[in-house]
Amino acid sequence: MGSVNGSGIGTTRTGRPQPAGLRALVVDDEPPLVKVVSSYLEREGFEVASAGDGERAVALARELDPDVIVLDLMLPGIDGIEACRQIRAFSDAYIVMLTARVEEIDRIVGLSTGADDYVTKPFSPGELMARVRAMLRRPRPSRNQAPSATRRFGELELDPQAHEVRLAGEPVELTKTEFDLLDVLSAEPRVAFSRERLLDRVWGGDWFGDDHVVDVHIANLRSKLSDDPHTPRYIRTVRGVGYRMGDGQ
Repeated sequence: MGSVNGSGIGTTRTGRPQPAGLRALVVDDEPPLVKVVSSYLEREGFEVASAGDGERAVALARELDPDVIVLDLMLPGIDGIEACRQIRAFSDAYIVMLTARVEEIDRIVGLSTGADDYVTKPFSPGELMARVRAMLRRPRPSRNQAPSATRRFGELELDPQAHEVRLAGEPVELTKTEFDLLDVLSAEPRVAFSRERLLDRVWGGDWFGDDHVVDVHIANLRSKLSDDPHTPRYIRTVRGVGYRMGDGQ
C-alpha cells in the first residue's frame, strides 16, 4: 500500500480550493503508475492510499471509504471487474477503470460492474485528473432545490430527497451515476433528452469523451429495472434523438 497523505483545505493546481477530507484509492500493480497518479491526486488535495491487487483494493475501499477509486482492469488475484463488483456492494465512490484493452466489449463490461468512467492506457495523468474533477463537480439535480415528491411510473418509484428507487415495493440499488441519470429523465418525463444533453446534465458541461458512456449506463439502468428495451415500460429510446422516461404502462 502507498502512503496516506493528510491535508486540510488545499489548493488545486489550477488555484481552486479543494474541500478537505476527500479520499482517493489508486489500484494498479505497476508501482511507477501508482506513484504518478497518486502524486497528481495529492496535488488536488486528496488523501491517497494505494493497492497492488484486487483483494487489497476491496479491503481498503471498505476500510477507508474513499470518494474516488482509480481501478486497473488487469490485477493480480481478483481482477478489476470483480473488485469493482465487490466494492459496489458497499460503496458509492466514483470509480474510474483503467484498461490497456481497446475492444469495446471490455469497456462495456467494465462499466456494467458499476464503474462511472474509463480511461484507456496509455493516458495523460492530466486527462485523468480532469475526469476526476468533472465527476466531483457533477450537478446533483435534487440538491439545493425545493423538496420533490416521490415520482411514480407504474411499479417504479423514485424519491429524489431520500435518494431511493423502488420497483414493485422492493429497493433497487443504483450507482450515483445511474441514480442521477434516472433523476434527470424522471424529472421531465415527456422530454426527449439527447445524449449530449444527458452528458451535460449528469456528467457536467466540462466532461469530455464519447457519448457511448450514456448508452452503457442506460443499458445498466434497464437491466436493474427489468425494463426490456424492445418493449420498455420506463426508459424509452427516441430514434434519432436519445431517451425519455416512459409512462410505466
